[in-house]
Amino acid sequence: MLHAIVMAGGSGTRFWPASRAALPKQLLPLAGERTLLEDTVARLEGLVPPERVLVVTSARLLDAARRQLPQVPESGLVGEPCKRDTAPCIGLAALLVSRHDPDATMAVMPSDHVIAPAAKFQDAIRQAAALVEAAPGRLVTFGIRPTYPAESFGYIQQGAALAVAPGAAPAHVVARFREKPPAQVAAEYLAAGDSLWNAGIFVWKAATILAALRERQPDCLAHLERIAAAWDGPDREAVFAREFAAIKGISIDYAVLEHAADVVVIEAPFTWDDLGGWSAVARQRGVDAEGNTIVGRHLGIDSVRTIVHAAGDHLVVTMGLEDMLVVHTPDATLVADRTREETVRKVVAELEQRGWQEYL
Repeated sequence: MLHAIVMAGGSGTRFWPASRAALPKQLLPLAGERTLLEDTVARLEGLVPPERVLVVTSARLLDAARRQLPQVPESGLVGEPCKRDTAPCIGLAALLVSRHDPDATMAVMPSDHVIAPAAKFQDAIRQAAALVEAAPGRLVTFGIRPTYPAESFGYIQQGAALAVAPGAAPAHVVARFREKPPAQVAAEYLAAGDSLWNAGIFVWKAATILAALRERQPDCLAHLERIAAAWDGPDREAVFAREFAAIKGISIDYAVLEHAADVVVIEAPFTWDDLGGWSAVARQRGVDAEGNTIVGRHLGIDSVRTIVHAAGDHLVVTMGLEDMLVVHTPDATLVADRTREETVRKVVAELEQRGWQEYL
């Protein structure tokens, strides 16, 4: 059976001050009325029933996830005691779903992407699941056709094309995974036309990914197996905390995908945005006649191409601003040049260094 694994443990530091440790970007309604996490799970309706949805988040975010996802059973919410990247997250999910479904197929996805339409996303997941059923040792990932030479995404170079059904999305053997490139190299990838952005969405058999982890990351899997063995026992939380903390964090790309023999990439037939920074809010919510994107109460005078994101009923007034970013929350306000939004995460680092935890 198909199971959906939603990875929801990110911190979203580039969306500070709206995104905080206790309420990171996946728990915020950045792209619309619903939060990104709510949208991710809603996108699965009709594809995977709630009892086969597993949301893996941080332990400190469990209560918030419960409130946002009342349709997901308590057993479908897992709170990691510490951050250890995607390979331990996915390995633990594979062990948990395998307990009741040894032949489980996993569709693994982040919780902070904006994807539309849901029907095309579901069709693509079904296509990937069919490719896995045809070759159970296969790992399937998704790529996005690049529209500009992005430096912030990994790339997937496509190899030989696979035969697909009429109307299905193009699928290729993966020739190579490429790390986030400098601008000139990204431009070369774009010009070559044979590379896709790595969307971080995967489909495979739980047994296959566990076998790969056993081969490539045996220590990591050993810790995870001890956690799974104690899952229904009275010492579950103690074992979880101890064993998970002992794992060396590593991404699933480094741990498995870059070394696997049978990896296929499907070119996504849906639109995709990973919401990497505040400009993504403008892409998703649109702009007014002056090129401004406004969330909250705002009075603008001679202000153009500016993003304003205000909490509650607080009024933000801007005068004579061009290409600016203004984010107001009850205890912190950010005013920045929009061209500097990629450096917002440096604010978080500086706050940590100063010990101003109350603003994190």
